[in-house]
Formats: sequence, structure tokens, C-alpha cells
Amino acid sequence: MNAIEISNLSFAYGKTPVLSNVNLEIEENDFVAIIGPNGGGKSTLMRLIVGLLKPQSGDVRLFGEKVPTAKVAVGYVPQNTNRNIEFPITVGECVALGKAGLSPKSPEVAAALAKVHMEGYLERRLGELSGGERQRALIARSLVCNPRILFLDEPSNNIDAAGQENLYNMLAEFSSAMTIVVVTHDLMALSNRVKSIVCVNKSVHYHEGSSLTREMITDAYGCEVDLIAHGIPHRVLGSHDHAYGGCCEHHHE
Repeated sequence: MNAIEISNLSFAYGKTPVLSNVNLEIEENDFVAIIGPNGGGKSTLMRLIVGLLKPQSGDVRLFGEKVPTAKVAVGYVPQNTNRNIEFPITVGECVALGKAGLSPKSPEVAAALAKVHMEGYLERRLGELSGGERQRALIARSLVCNPRILFLDEPSNNIDAAGQENLYNMLAEFSSAMTIVVVTHDLMALSNRVKSIVCVNKSVHYHEGSSLTREMITDAYGCEVDLIAHGIPHRVLGSHDHAYGGCCEHHHE
């Protein structure tokens, strides 16, 4: 069964087109990474799927139900910008916000924290946590409603390499029971634990498997990408051939 079905979807901010004629199907229990350049429409696509934005044309369905009226339980973890981390709230209180009327000491909160391996953090202040711990707390907040789909926008921001690997391992465990959709611009943070990749740059292309290919990078960025790890450039998909047109180099550190 398809968890997500997008048909002929287009969206613009004012007169600036962002996504054009998008068609996409994502199966239940898929673990999808959405990649692409900044401004290419990745986060916009996610917000359209969860119903935070309304398409200009086309529609989105979750398990066959049309968004925004779909009654499917959805978890959404927005970008962690580190704003308001000093707000005087405990981890338990943060997680309880994921479901109306929930007590911070309820069994649901405890269960959600156990899923992200934070059983002993109930009374800890959110501002005392590391970046990885804070991200796990926000994921726990999205899990208290028992979602069928979990959406995460740039979840590896402000997390070190070891924390990123732990995060993707945890999400891979979740994908046995729910569909996982992750947005990332950072190809260095992309894990081989994902099951498929969606390339977004105004148009959208779906690819099975976690391996990046020249075709996929071209779909997402318009040309090959150089990755720079620890200050050392790594050519991952062959050299640029400017005969294909004025393409620019993209670097990640």
C-alpha cells in the first residue's frame, strides 16, 4: 500500500515557482531521504505533504486519504534551529506537547522516551541537552501520537558524525513499523540505512536504494558534486564536463 501519493502538484511563493507538476508514490514502511540544493523545494514538499501548505494545483494523499482532511496520524519534526532552548521546560513536558491533554508523567510519554533511548531524561531541562539528545526529545514528542508516518526536516543539523549515525540507526528501527521521510541538504550526513532517495529541484525524481549515482545528483543539483571532508576534496561522481552547460561546483564541509 502507498503511504504517500502526490498527483500533478505545483506550488509557488507568490510569483516564484518552487515545485512543478510533481508526481510521487512512496510505499508504506519506506525510509526515504529527500535531497537537493537549498531553495530547491525539499522542505516545501514536506510541508505540502503534512498539510502545512496548500498546493496551487494537484493533491496529496496519505494512505488514500486526501490532505489536509486525512485522519492519518502523522509525526512531524521541524528543523532544529536551537531557538528557545533555554525555555524552562523539561524533556517530559516537551514530549507531552505532542498530544493534547497528555501529562508529562503519563505512560505514553515514558514509552515515547524509551523508543528514543532517553528513559532517564524525564525531568531534565531541554536546554541542558546536547544537540543529539535534544533532537531525540523532539522525535519522542512526535511519537506520542503513534504516527503511521514520521517526517523529519534536516534532523542531523547540530549533531556530530557519531550522533548522526545513531540517529539513522534509530530511524531504521522505526521503519519496520512506520514510514520515515527525512529531508537533508547534507550529502555527507546521508546514511546507507535509507531505503530510497527522492531528488528535489523544482521537479521530483524517486530512486530505490541508498546509493547515490551520477543520474541522481544531476536530478537534484544539475551537475556533479564535490564533497569536502576534513578539508580534503573528494570527487564522488566523476569530473565536471562543462560541455553539458554552465554548471557550478557544490562543496560541503
